[in-house]
Amino acid sequence: MTDYFLGENGLENVYSWSIPILAVFILAELIYSHVSEAKLYNRKDVVTSIYLALMNFALDLMMKVFAMGVMFFFYHHRLFSWEFTIWYWLICFVITDFAYYVLHYVDHHSRAFWAVHITHHNSEYFNLTTGFRSPVLQPLYRYLYFSPLAFLGFNPWHIMVVYAIAQVYGTWVHTQTVKSMGILEYLLVTPSHHRVHHACNIEYLDRNMGMCLIIWDKIFRTFEKEDPNVPVKYGIYPKMPDNKPDTVLLYEWRKIWKDIKQPDLKFSDRINYIFNSPGWRHDGTGKTVRQYQKDYWAKKTRKKDQIQKKSA
Repeated sequence: MTDYFLGENGLENVYSWSIPILAVFILAELIYSHVSEAKLYNRKDVVTSIYLALMNFALDLMMKVFAMGVMFFFYHHRLFSWEFTIWYWLICFVITDFAYYVLHYVDHHSRAFWAVHITHHNSEYFNLTTGFRSPVLQPLYRYLYFSPLAFLGFNPWHIMVVYAIAQVYGTWVHTQTVKSMGILEYLLVTPSHHRVHHACNIEYLDRNMGMCLIIWDKIFRTFEKEDPNVPVKYGIYPKMPDNKPDTVLLYEWRKIWKDIKQPDLKFSDRINYIFNSPGWRHDGTGKTVRQYQKDYWAKKTRKKDQIQKKSA
């Protein structure tokens, strides 16, 4: 049984066990949505999520030999050798989760990577199938974030199995039906935390990047608690013009291409349009998320001060 999950096909085996279970939960959420008239699902949106998941899975399979080859290269030149004890697995889980946090942070703060990741965020619905809405092109570079773990002595098959288990958990937090997980809110990424992450409200943008553990967000100050007085608005801003498959997949890439084709741009400006923060513009007319949030909180502070002066 151990070899079944920890061997070369462990990644696929984790998914093959989890998908039927997840299907049951999706059915239950669908029934709840219908009975309560919560309108959590949209047929076209679900089809788009499945389409993106299948494309991501296909690219994952095509990249598997190369990606694992890179990781095993680092593993063969590893700095440490570990015994496969409980501590090995615990440390492997923690640092794999941290590696994903770093990947996810970069995906949100560098435009080329945001162009990949945006497919996971453009839906205006938030349900369990949103977890399938994979960044299609991520398998092209994801292994680079896990290679340092192999260099530290963690077997690449074990890294990817731990990642797969974390990813399954990360799928389950895409729901509006669970309001709170009690004391676990302090340690784990929960549906409440992840609703914030998928929001396009200014105060919620680029928050709660973790997949399993919320501690990284608290350490690196990217944590934001869900405010019951601030209704979550899902999706991206501005909205995509339509939800056609090619639009969803290529939306930000087309915008990048349009920007770098502008005449008389310096080479450094073209590079910035590709890799700087989304919203950056060479002429200073754009706004990044940090600039939007700075203006938002400054406005709220001024409004609060005005109210206090009037009540004084």
